[in-house]
Amino acid sequence: MVLVKWMVALAAGGYYAFVAFLYLAQRSFLYHPQSMRITPAAAGLPSAEEVILETRDGERVIVWHVPPRSEKPVVIYFHGNGEVVASRTERHRDLTESGNGLVALSYRGYMGSSGRPTEEGLLHDAEAAYRFATERHPSNPIVLWGHSLGSGVAVALAAQHQVAKLILEAPFTSTAEVAARLFPFVPVQWLMHDQFHSDQRIDAVRAPLLIMHGARDDLIPIRLGERLFALADDPKRFVRFTDGGHDDLDRYGADAVAQRFIEEN
Repeated sequence: MVLVKWMVALAAGGYYAFVAFLYLAQRSFLYHPQSMRITPAAAGLPSAEEVILETRDGERVIVWHVPPRSEKPVVIYFHGNGEVVASRTERHRDLTESGNGLVALSYRGYMGSSGRPTEEGLLHDAEAAYRFATERHPSNPIVLWGHSLGSGVAVALAAQHQVAKLILEAPFTSTAEVAARLFPFVPVQWLMHDQFHSDQRIDAVRAPLLIMHGARDDLIPIRLGERLFALADDPKRFVRFTDGGHDDLDRYGADAVAQRFIEEN
């Protein structure tokens, strides 16, 4: 019996130590900032200018800006947690070559922007990008496009502001639900700081919605995108990419789907 008690105590101690480690290191699991600054020209997008914006909490974040042609929309783009703005240069080039404007946000801590990422901080960054876009181009429609973690940022912004359209690529209901799938034995709903509850915000969005998701997404399962879609109001559209994963949807035509959605009246 003494041996059994010791084994139970060791197992319990190991579990609590692991949970404590996850709690203390949780933001390093959620965010993967790359701090090296890359200019638009170096990344292959010389048409973009690098603009530094100041957030309401005093950080300085970078956006890549391309003005729209005539009355074309301005796309505010929010990248994923393991990406940087330069990761999607080809997508940005396709968007802007068709005349759309671009404001691609580099979150705090990413690619030359100051600070450290948190949910509250990223939402401040998004607000700064929105203010910049609407002040610089007050008569142009604003389209939000968020990929993965960026989908949570885009939903939060669209729930608070008037936008023309919202594009969500590989979105989730909440980051807590994604984490619970990875750590089913840990009470992440109680312990996670940055939960990005798109499921609690999507009903406040009034813009036409496009959700794109890969059926083979092994990071954010498509069922989470489908659940978020079910919670959203019309008009809305869900595009399922049968062979698509998490980061490769352009290979299956996601960029073209998004472009058509942006261009629709």
